[in-house]
Amino acid sequence: MTDPIAAPRPEGLKRALKPRHLNMIAIGGSIGTGLFVASGATVATAGPGGALLAYLLIGVMVYFLMTSLGEMAAYLPVSGSFATYGSRFVEDGFGFALGWNYWYNWAITIASELVAAQLIMSFWLPDVPGYLWSAGFLAIIFLLNVFSVRGFGESEFWFALIKVAAVLVFIGIGLATLFGIMSGIESPGLSVFTQGEAPFVGGLQAMVGVMMIAGYSFQGTELIGIAAGESENPKKNIPVAIRQVFWRILMFYILAILVIGMLIPYTDPSLLKNDASDISVSPFTLLFERAGLAAAAGVMNAVILTAVLSAGNSGMYASTRMLYNLARDGKAPRIFARLARSGVPRNALYATTLVGALCFLTSAFSNQVVYTWLLNTSGMCGFIAWLGIAVSHYRFRKGYLAQGRRLEDLPYRAKLFPLGPLFAFALCLFISLGQNYEAFIGERIDWLGLTATYVSLPLFLLIWLGYRLKHGSRLVRYQEMDVRGTDD
Repeated sequence: MTDPIAAPRPEGLKRALKPRHLNMIAIGGSIGTGLFVASGATVATAGPGGALLAYLLIGVMVYFLMTSLGEMAAYLPVSGSFATYGSRFVEDGFGFALGWNYWYNWAITIASELVAAQLIMSFWLPDVPGYLWSAGFLAIIFLLNVFSVRGFGESEFWFALIKVAAVLVFIGIGLATLFGIMSGIESPGLSVFTQGEAPFVGGLQAMVGVMMIAGYSFQGTELIGIAAGESENPKKNIPVAIRQVFWRILMFYILAILVIGMLIPYTDPSLLKNDASDISVSPFTLLFERAGLAAAAGVMNAVILTAVLSAGNSGMYASTRMLYNLARDGKAPRIFARLARSGVPRNALYATTLVGALCFLTSAFSNQVVYTWLLNTSGMCGFIAWLGIAVSHYRFRKGYLAQGRRLEDLPYRAKLFPLGPLFAFALCLFISLGQNYEAFIGERIDWLGLTATYVSLPLFLLIWLGYRLKHGSRLVRYQEMDVRGTDD
């Protein structure tokens, strides 16, 4: 069995990410097309009240996951956090499966963002072949990651700043409209929020569907755990980022959903669409146009392009660092553990870039069926990573106390333990299992849809159990658990 502690420490990684980078990495990872485009569909599906409640519930779940991750990342900041925590605090095969699951998730995400970039650029230049845009953006993302971690941090800071500015302007205009400050626009008061069947529409089934969308929207906040391995003074900066980032993200989402629900009727035909290639259906575009901003569609297209580049950039960084960490711990070929003088694991970067490009080529030169299927199978991977965080933290805290250590010595302590990780695990599992509940509704079960949605779960279990059988790994006992931090 591979001992992750016996492996060489990642001394070549450069701790160059500053607090502002950490804040924006987490914010940038979770503000994307899910907010800019799909948020309108959530209001149309469950009504403004149902959408708000669903996002609040998912927000509480993500809060507990972030605090769980923060406790472990501040105490043991490593670039392959989920795989390392899973191996040390749960079982070696569990960490192995978590690491490969997360690498696959982000590698496929890179490809999906490259395809999305084609659709967005066709807004301005419809006659240019889409694969040229994908190739160009892949080159940009590669260059932002190949020289130093600072290149990734700086680019993600500015990408995220553009998205945050767009959300703040949207919320500002929306609130000004609600309070009757906007000239020429009469405030609707509560009439839109309560019209028809609103504020709650579609009952529990609709809310569950919105919770799925909200869960996807918040994915990316866990990137701060990956970045902890290259953060300046992680014991100080990780807790600060955890405290600040989540509430900012939650504020953005809750206020944005509130503004949409208060100003745009849930029956508006545009909200019923969920097409990232049609920027005109974005509730952001609708509100900007009604406020008299004629160039709203073009501006939002640029913002959404920024969101796509940000997601691809984050995916390249996260998957590269995870592959590097797996190799360093003997769970991937050692060639991927080599570092350039700049501290960048370039071999892992090359491999990740190649995988992203191959998936992109599959979608560009075929009927896209294979690519779409691969993308659907990756949808569950983010939730598996979240489940792994909750399990790892629960066992870490139990093992830490079982060995006589003091909570006061932790750089950051998650609140409401064990309620927090248990609640997060239960709700996350519920969302994971309910992702494609529609396939069970109707006269015939959609077996193809079920396979595409849920295949990641049995695949994860197969990888885990296969590793366990081959290496004879077992569940780590609390008394035998390695709970040493970086200072031990």
